[in-house]
Amino acid sequence: MREYSTPRTTPAPLTGSLTDDLLTNADQAPTAVALLRRTTASDGTWDEVTTTALRDEVAAVARGLLAAGVHAGDRVLIAARTRWEWTVVDYALWWVGAISVPLYDSVSVDQLARVLADAPVVAAVVGDTAVADRLREAAGTGVPRHTWVLDDGGLDALVTAGRGPDAPDDEALEARRAAVGPDDLATLLFTSGTTGRPRGCELTHGQLMAGAQACLDGLPELYRTPDPDDEDDDGPSTLLFLPLAHVLARSVQVACVRARVRIAHGSDLRRLTDDLQQVRPTFVLAVPRVLEQLFNTVSLRAAADGRGRVFEKAADTAIAWSRARERGRVPARLRARHAAYQRLVRTRLHEALGGRCRHAVCGGAPLGERLGHFYRGIGISVLEGYGLTETAGAVTVNQPDATRIGTVGRPLPGAGVRISDEGELLVRGPQVFRGYHGLPGLTAEVLTADGWLHTGDVGEVDDEGFVRVTGRQREIFVTAGGKNVAPAVLEDKVRAHPLVSQCLVVGDGRPYVGALVTLDPDAVALWAERHGTSKDPAKLVSHPALLADVQAGVDEANLAVSKAESVKRFRVLPRDWTEEDGDLTPSLKLRRSVVLRRHRDAIESLYEA
Repeated sequence: MREYSTPRTTPAPLTGSLTDDLLTNADQAPTAVALLRRTTASDGTWDEVTTTALRDEVAAVARGLLAAGVHAGDRVLIAARTRWEWTVVDYALWWVGAISVPLYDSVSVDQLARVLADAPVVAAVVGDTAVADRLREAAGTGVPRHTWVLDDGGLDALVTAGRGPDAPDDEALEARRAAVGPDDLATLLFTSGTTGRPRGCELTHGQLMAGAQACLDGLPELYRTPDPDDEDDDGPSTLLFLPLAHVLARSVQVACVRARVRIAHGSDLRRLTDDLQQVRPTFVLAVPRVLEQLFNTVSLRAAADGRGRVFEKAADTAIAWSRARERGRVPARLRARHAAYQRLVRTRLHEALGGRCRHAVCGGAPLGERLGHFYRGIGISVLEGYGLTETAGAVTVNQPDATRIGTVGRPLPGAGVRISDEGELLVRGPQVFRGYHGLPGLTAEVLTADGWLHTGDVGEVDDEGFVRVTGRQREIFVTAGGKNVAPAVLEDKVRAHPLVSQCLVVGDGRPYVGALVTLDPDAVALWAERHGTSKDPAKLVSHPALLADVQAGVDEANLAVSKAESVKRFRVLPRDWTEEDGDLTPSLKLRRSVVLRRHRDAIESLYEA
């Protein structure tokens, strides 16, 4: 059994709550910018919201919640896209001691019904009327007492309620806030449901604060304070575009508020490029698919400009330079070639990210070593980390000065990792959750008496504490020949091919390993144009030249595994897997059971004679 821990650098809070950060910021830096709020103008401008204004707005909404009868311990649903109101409502609920229950705004009626059955709520804040309609249908007779719709002025309605006769005075409002402590429940965060029914994770104020502080202590370069002697240094900033119902975005939001990092919100991935240009963040938070798409977009643009071959050579050089740097020696010829190509690739990617971005925090799934080396080779550190809903965000992360590509880094301060005799990754730290709501038996199964959480992931820890996740215990399958296969390794590497969008590796009880592959629509459209062929997906999936290109990606992936684990046959599907169709979670993770069920015939075709 291998174990590695990192000492804690900041003591655990014995008093206080998450809202203390709002008051501290407004007191210490009253004119500092806390949020960037998109205006209604069409010129891409954003309003600046100071720490003082944010504190006052949260307090006004909290007053309205109390006037509406939302009190300490009450559960309140939040189902909205990532937007600035999300942050205000979250902190307002924490101000009054209520428990937020976040869900994705794409949540279905059935999913809502299951969550409401597991954890009834007294009120709801939703993004639009479509979510409100689904909520009414799901709730039946248990409709929340209040539902505020943000698109219909729900936040203003709460502020107005806070000025009414039932509203508390300033003294009562502050007394309510001060009564909340680190052991009080802050949120009931449901797991994504990729491996079964979603479960509500109970996270306290203290656990969220501990997770945020661990990030600040472990990643000071990202959350640094601005230099007071430098007029041009307006400090760090980020653009949050992942769903705030996801623990990764939520934990980063808490850390940013605590460190006074400016936050902008943008949930529409179709506007992501424009948002990045306008906000110009110093770091971004992403899942691998976003970084893959960013690379593919820049690659496609280079090809459209007639510089596709040059871009490919530049990308290969960046990867080779990064690999050589990791080995400790970069040959002179490679250094020269890297310097020559840097301007082309670096400029394009840095412009796409807004021009100021130097770091990308990546989680949710493995990025793949090739892309990790590519980004580092052009001067952007992709800091892969690992965490679960049960851990209030990250427990391990690569750091700018301590990165090992292909791993999820070392434990953050105060956290520890352990590999069991069976190969399972266990984690421990002050950010680990209290338990599953209403499921004491399941909580006891995953959480040991001394605080170790069974993650269900298979992993390795080297002598320096770097963690490598090799798959999920539930996803590992055994071929007919008795070979254990972790599909994630192959899937990540196949997905790195520019033409590929998604990949599902199969082979449980089968004579060999197979794969289903979907195509990236933008990349395939350009490929078809360059090859002078039809863009019809039904025809493209059997085109010999396209199949040969995808085969090259599969061959590259097979180099990472043994012959018995390699993909022998694959099939390209005419339709990509999407969140809208239920194939992916809102955080773009594959719903394996759904895809397996829907494509049973395609899987069978892989094993026909």
